[in-house]
Amino acid sequence: MPEQQEKKPLWQRLGWLLLIWSASVLALGLVAGLLRLFMQAAGMGTP
Repeated sequence: MPEQQEKKPLWQRLGWLLLIWSASVLALGLVAGLLRLFMQAAGMGTP
């Protein structure tokens, strides 16, 4: 292993962080929407 590993630029590291965060928020929203849809189909909606 090399002692000095090449670091990516800050904007690139932040870009990946933002991309991963956005994908996780989108996936969570999709799962929540599907759960809500199935719950409403089962008659468990809010009054």
